[in-house]
Amino acid sequence: MNYYLGVDGGGSKTLAVVADETGRIAGRGISGCGNHQLGAALAERSIRQAVDEALAQAELERESITCASFGLAGADREADFRILRPMISGMGFKKHQIVCDTVIAMRAGTRQTDGVVLICGSGTNGYGVNAAGEEIQIGGFGYAFGDFGGGGDLAVEVFRTVVRSWEGREKPTSLTSLTLDELSFGSVEEMFHRFLDEGRRAPHTLAKLLFQAAPADEAARKILARQGLELGKVASAVIHKLGMRHDAFDVVLAGSVLTRGEGDYVVPYIEAQVSAAAPKSRLRILTLEPAAGAVLLAMDENGVVPDAAVYERLHHELAVKGRNMEWALD
Repeated sequence: MNYYLGVDGGGSKTLAVVADETGRIAGRGISGCGNHQLGAALAERSIRQAVDEALAQAELERESITCASFGLAGADREADFRILRPMISGMGFKKHQIVCDTVIAMRAGTRQTDGVVLICGSGTNGYGVNAAGEEIQIGGFGYAFGDFGGGGDLAVEVFRTVVRSWEGREKPTSLTSLTLDELSFGSVEEMFHRFLDEGRRAPHTLAKLLFQAAPADEAARKILARQGLELGKVASAVIHKLGMRHDAFDVVLAGSVLTRGEGDYVVPYIEAQVSAAAPKSRLRILTLEPAAGAVLLAMDENGVVPDAAVYERLHHELAVKGRNMEWALD
């Protein structure tokens, strides 16, 4: 029996799973931050803890793992891999690979090895791989490097919209009362001065107010529409650069902003651009833990082509159990 290890290392949580060749989960392990950009020593401890827990639950040694796949937040550039390669190699697996967590999110959302993924959680990111195995990442480095959106940027948009409305630069908006309630202020003037005096920043939790206000609020809908348009541009750029216009593949949507299922305020703007860029593509909401994608990548690396039964078993065991408003993929 072949066994595969899949690891999803995020900024707040690391999940490791051991699966056999049928897709049955033999062991799981959960720990904390697995993003080396938030501390390499912390990330290594978290990854090791999750891996050790999964192996212990599966009653397996490292030597029993045919291939291990590590999908890690922050694994974006060569500078990152210079840190991660020795860290992961030191964990003692005979065959392993390291990829960005965007890659495992894509693989978890499709039954193909090629495709595109858009992530919109705490920030945004885009990634794609074509049938020839060529891949590209677009985004993931913040507003100054071309991105827009995710919980951080959307929260700022909510805050500034409330301020602009108070000053008379924008129309009245229901985001005002929602924001004051969320932050426990009696007036925008009080909020304005407190934030300036104390050097405070708009908390990510303000982003969720957009979905509450959107059914009846034009300002909220405009912000969410911009988010959809920006993500559509990311997907279109990935498709263009990889020459995927005539291919049939899935565009996987991941992250809390895209998986909430609360009204069509973002996704239609993505869909319109994706359909124009690649008419044979299909949008898919991610419904599996990204760790399932890490398991599938480990199988791919070992030359195994998973059958329908493997996908169905992984979906049964690693389906996302509900959705929340934590603004991160992990």
